[in-house]
Order: sequence, then C-alpha cells, then structure tokens
Amino acid sequence: MKLALLCPLPPEKNGIANYADFFSSALIGAGVDLCSPLRGEANFTSIDEATDFVSRQDWGEIDLVHVELGGGRIREYLIIKVLRRLYPNLPITATIHDPERIIWQAVKLPWPLHKLKNNTFLYKLAILLVDPWALNDERNTAKSLAHIITLTSTGASKLQRRMRLNEGDVSVIPHGNSHVVARELPTMRPLKLLYFGFIYKGKGIEDLIAALSKAVTENPLLRENIKLTLAGGCSPEIAFGQKTNYLSELKLQIIRLGLEDLIHWELDVSDDDISDLIQQHHVVVLPYQESTKLKLLGDMRGTSGALSWAIACGRGVITSDARSFSEEVGFGNGAVYPQGNTDKLAELITMIFDEPEVISSWAEKAQAIALEREWDKVAGKFKHLFEQTLNENN
Repeated sequence: MKLALLCPLPPEKNGIANYADFFSSALIGAGVDLCSPLRGEANFTSIDEATDFVSRQDWGEIDLVHVELGGGRIREYLIIKVLRRLYPNLPITATIHDPERIIWQAVKLPWPLHKLKNNTFLYKLAILLVDPWALNDERNTAKSLAHIITLTSTGASKLQRRMRLNEGDVSVIPHGNSHVVARELPTMRPLKLLYFGFIYKGKGIEDLIAALSKAVTENPLLRENIKLTLAGGCSPEIAFGQKTNYLSELKLQIIRLGLEDLIHWELDVSDDDISDLIQQHHVVVLPYQESTKLKLLGDMRGTSGALSWAIACGRGVITSDARSFSEEVGFGNGAVYPQGNTDKLAELITMIFDEPEVISSWAEKAQAIALEREWDKVAGKFKHLFEQTLNENN
C-alpha cells in the first residue's frame, strides 16, 4: 500500500503539524509506504494553486490519500476537491480535527464580498452570509471521502449529524501519544500547576490567572505553596488571525494582580523538553474558551495535543468544558469546569491543594490511558482502517 499523507508539517507551527509529524513517523514504523507531497510546499489558498500542485505530482502509484483537516486551513481541503475531480476513483480518507465542521469557512467569498477582507466587522458578516453555501460544500466534500476519522466520540457524533453522513462513515481513533517513562509526582508542596500549549487568544489563560488570584487571595496558605508555569509556543501560525499582543496582555494582568512571584514563563518549549516539563508539575490546566464567532457556525468539538501530552506524561488535567475535553478527562484523569467560570476554576485549584490524593488518582488513570494510546498502537489502528478501505474500494 502506497499512502500519500496531505497535511501541514514542521517547521509549520500549529497543532496539526505537530500531530502529523508524530503520526507520519508512526505509520512508517508500522510498515506503511508513505510519502508527504506537501513537505516543503508553501501554503496556498486558491483552487488554481491546488490544481497546479496536483498536476505536479505522480498519483499513478498512490493507492490511498489521507488528509489532516482542521484549524481553519483550506489548502488540504482544496486538494481534496481537485483530486475528486481529476482522480474520481482514488480513495481519500481524512482525519477531521475540529468537528462538527470540516473547515468552518467558505473557500472563497463571491464577488463583491471578497473586497471586505480589510474590514473585520463586515468581513465577519460576509462569512455568516455565505455560510449556508459553505456548509453545503463541506457536506458534499465529506460525502466524497471513502472514510472519516475523528479523535473523540463526541466529535464523531457531532460531525456525522452535521455533515449528514451515514452510520459507519466515521470512525474514532484517539489522539496518539509518545511513550514517556512514568515518573513519580513531585512532592506535594508547593502545588505546581502548568498551562502548556500555544499562547494566543481563545486559550483562556487570562481565566487561569484570574482564578489563581482568587484562590490565593482567599487562602493565604495556598499563596505560600503554589506555583504556576505558563509554557508553550508564543508565535503560532493561526488560520483566523490575531489582532492583539496577547502575551503582553497576560503579563500586564499578572503585574496588576500581584502574581509575579507565583508565575513562571517557559516560552517556545522544544519537543525534547516537553515530557520533562510536564512531569515536573502536578496538574496541567487547560482553560480554553470557545470562539464566539465559531459558535454562530456550529459546535467545535475537537481535542488538544497538550491534553494528549498530559496523558502521555501521567498527569491529571483540569480543563474547561470547551471542545471535547469533558470526554477526554472523563476517565477519572481530571476535572471539568464551565468555561469562563473563574470561581469554579479557583475552587478546583483549592480542592486539589486540600486533597492531594486526588492528584495521585488522576495521575494513575492518565498513565493507564497513555499505554492504550501510544503512537505505535494508534498507527496500527489507522493501518487496519486504510487496508479495510482499500478492500472496500477494490
């Protein structure tokens, strides 16, 4: 089986590129003959560029194409549309990272709406105006795929319903994780919390800072025995853009609340240092917020590479109820609070400080999940699905 994997890859800085880097290595390790035609290609956003890309590749030796879709990116989506037109018999599968939609936007605004791009407010209105057309296009593309994979059952259910797919068209294969040697929790004092992930608006880090301030204000003993690390990439490539300097806003908030002595920064952490960083802490906190704009278009029910890393490292997670996080910490490996509710987040921080046995229980559950989700096992499931898809299409 010759497989073409179409996806962003490092040095691109986004969660799907990170996922695809580990995924492609795991597939090769599982014996899949894999090529990555997009490696080294510049990003593009037009159907003409996608057609040019497809025309420059030799698809005659490819048995199956697998695509990673998400993050609002349209390059890979456009390639699917071109392949469907030029190679109608070539099986294409896809992992959808942000169900219940595929790309959450029209690939091109019709004339004259495309001229509104420099006006943020009117441009958002234009996106809403053409959304019925965009949704119909996504549904047609979804139905043209040989099979679809999501990372959670919540995402699969939402995607199947919104895309009007048949039962059995969507499979669930959880986010893979690297094998990380288990390491004991640090001593329970001080309590060490970690935010890990890309740093940009929507991650809710301001909520975590506010909750920490509330918790330590109400409990002086906690203030003397807690540390928070804010870690991750501060220059991600974001499909929907960012107009403000979020990092500066967070630093000003920390100064205003007088938390400089409790919060430490670790920016642009290398892959080799991630597991050590996480295992130096007791609990990972992911206070994500759902985009107000995207709420108008549907329910985003993806998961998180940072959450997967926490599981791999045997650490519990406190997370908001955004995306599919409730499902991912529903195995006894963490706790959920309503997104934006800093009072509830502060209560959870205080709770694990007062009841450190909860931290130990979460860590044990995370370690058990991690063994089930190691990349070699995940790659084996994908390989089996690819072989099954080929058999069904022959």
